[in-house]
Amino acid sequence: MLACLIVFAALLYPNVLKRLTPGSFTRIPVEAAIGIAVLIALPRRPRRVTAALGGVVLGWVVLEKCLDMGFFQVLNRPFDPVLDWVLFDDAYDFVHESYGPAGAFGAVAAIVLLVTVVLGITTWATLRVTTLLGEDRRKSAFTAGGIATAWALSLAFGIPTVLPHVPLAARTTLSYAWDRASQARDGIRNEAAFAREVKVDAFQNVPPTQLLTGLTGKDVMLTFVESYGRNAVEAPNLAPGVDPVLQAGTAKLKAAGFTSRSGWLTSPTFGGGSWLAHSTTMSGLWINNQSRYRNLTASTRLTLPSLFRSAGWDTVSVMPGATRAWPEGNFYGFNRVWDSRNLGYTGPKFSWAPMPDQYTLKKFSEVEYTKAGRKPLFVEMPLVSSHTPWAPIPEFLDWDQVGDGSVYNGIVANQPTKAEIWTASAKVRKEYGKSIQYTVTTLVDWITKYGNDNLVMVFLGDHQPSPVVTGDNASHDVPITIVAKDPAVIDRIASWNWTDGIKPATDAPVWPMNTFRDRFLTAMSEGSH
Repeated sequence: MLACLIVFAALLYPNVLKRLTPGSFTRIPVEAAIGIAVLIALPRRPRRVTAALGGVVLGWVVLEKCLDMGFFQVLNRPFDPVLDWVLFDDAYDFVHESYGPAGAFGAVAAIVLLVTVVLGITTWATLRVTTLLGEDRRKSAFTAGGIATAWALSLAFGIPTVLPHVPLAARTTLSYAWDRASQARDGIRNEAAFAREVKVDAFQNVPPTQLLTGLTGKDVMLTFVESYGRNAVEAPNLAPGVDPVLQAGTAKLKAAGFTSRSGWLTSPTFGGGSWLAHSTTMSGLWINNQSRYRNLTASTRLTLPSLFRSAGWDTVSVMPGATRAWPEGNFYGFNRVWDSRNLGYTGPKFSWAPMPDQYTLKKFSEVEYTKAGRKPLFVEMPLVSSHTPWAPIPEFLDWDQVGDGSVYNGIVANQPTKAEIWTASAKVRKEYGKSIQYTVTTLVDWITKYGNDNLVMVFLGDHQPSPVVTGDNASHDVPITIVAKDPAVIDRIASWNWTDGIKPATDAPVWPMNTFRDRFLTAMSEGSH
């Protein structure tokens, strides 16, 4: 009986956490009838071999569905069995950086134990059920027929379960396996299509002298704000805290002589995978999975940094979240990369974030922006203080207090811990909102304090935060803003119909993120305004 219940539950196991309810298991799985029919048709030895293999496969399907649950909770999509394995390395780094070596070791141990237990239990259960089936193959055949008949009648008459809109007749495992096979096939086709797409570039043969002429002499900064999504600006539980910061930021920029315009971009990722959004913005290609990212960085595709460099800019990447070498910097076309290893920070970590955004911007000013006799800069800078788990969060300081970062030791000690925050989704959302307020405040204050007449700042979100903040069915939209001291720069994007200020209107244009590169290059190049 226990073995039968285990197999029954595994066949009906859902892949979305909110469906993991008793009602999901009040269904008739057609796979049970098919499995019984196959097993009783085989001789004893092949039957046991088939049952053992079936148990492993069934256990693996359960594990994949568990992965789906996690991916839906964090990235708002299912696990891709072909492309997503590389993300486990990043997940390990995140746990290690956020919770320390003990947390990372504990997570790995728990995963190994889970895999072992699930595969062991499902294999034992299928073997035990197979032994039962072999004791009376005639009764087993009637059982299979009875299950198949009940399933067919339920399907024909549309009989529901105790759950609304959920049919009694289930084909959960078969449908899931078919969907995953189709996903793998589509992934292979997608890779071939991308190999052709990456070679098509409207700016491939444009002479450097005709590129970016509207930005001659300007310092251009492309700044990504981690997890800055549409929900931060519009969700009723977040906007009351974030919107006043945006409105105050708009007024502060205007008073300092800066003009700003804002719109929306649709990110290729959600809840994580920031590098996919960064590469999409800089390459002008839709990079929504790791395969596309690998193929992109192995290509000769022109990117915003490489185009700026060819047109005479000094290209710099500031990566406060990077803790090791970043070879992709050569692909993008950066002359130098600053990261957590060479930015001189001696203060505490803020969970995953190695340093606060205010320190990053202050140090950038010292090592690059205020250097005498330099060339115009193109800078790509991901800011990370709004990265999950949103605890602890830095406090905004007087710029002269920042120093080497040691001042933050006392601040961390007085902030709520991750364990205190992650006890309720309402607390998580509140701290997420505070992190966005901190980064936007810091960014605007840096522009007004340090920004010179030649500054052009483009800042945007990389993706929405995870569903624990947004809830279900949130869009992939993120805000984007262009700030400039020279009004002629903003005049070049007048036809975009973006909103005045750093808060985009609800009805402001929404573009796919991969279209921004070409639109920006066109607007800022010769004779385009």
